[in-house]
Order: sequence, then C-alpha cells, then structure tokens
Amino acid sequence: MKTMTIIVRDDSYDKILTPLAFAYLQASEGIQVDMLFVNWSVRVLTEEGARNLRVQGEYADQDQWVRDQVEKAGIPSDIYMLMQAIKETGCVNFYGCSLAAAVFGVDENSLIPEAEGIVGASWFLNEKADRADYNQTF
Repeated sequence: MKTMTIIVRDDSYDKILTPLAFAYLQASEGIQVDMLFVNWSVRVLTEEGARNLRVQGEYADQDQWVRDQVEKAGIPSDIYMLMQAIKETGCVNFYGCSLAAAVFGVDENSLIPEAEGIVGASWFLNEKADRADYNQTF
C-alpha cells in the first residue's frame, strides 16, 4: 500500500484517537495519508476545536483517565499536539469538508496551520479516495 484515505466524522476525544493513530502509523511507514474531516469533526481542524475535545457518552466521566492512559502509551494527550506530530511525518494531509465547515462555522481563517484547507467532498472522493490504495471511514 502506498496511499490511503481516512474520513473522520466524530469529534469526541476517544473516538478521534483511532483515525489519528491509523494515520500516524501508516505515515510512519511512508504511506501517504489524506484525511477528510466531515460533520462535527471539521471543528478539530481549528485550534479551539482540537483543544476542547472531550470523551462523550457513557464514558464521559472517564475523560481524564483516558488522557492519562494516552500519555502512558507515549502519545501526546493533547489532540492538537498529536496532529502536529502527525503532520511532521510529511505524509499526512488534513482537509475539512466544505459543507461541514459551512454548517459548523469553520472557515479558512480559523484552520490550524497544519490543515491543507477546506474542500468539497466530491473533490476529495474523486481526487484522493478514488485514487487511494485503501479507504477507511471512522
């Protein structure tokens, strides 16, 4: 495998760890990874959104425990710092979905510097996903 795409739709702290870990692991092996953040997850491409993620639902009361476990595993528990580390591999691109950005109030000016920009879902599917060796959705 030389390329993969990951579509992320959830923005809870615990649910975003998996797609970010997949991206990091693959990028560490030299695989090009393009990620599209849709729905609520587009807010993760803003510094405020990345820093304000919380464990939600039935495990919400274990937010700090999860963060402590992530640190013990040797991974930055701060999602923005994790995204910076992933970007430093040179093999990962972060894109925000234009529809999600419009719905959830994210614009180009609010994006983290590590993000490539806001794109249409059709562009991502045609230019990235269709040409990738593997596609994953979270």
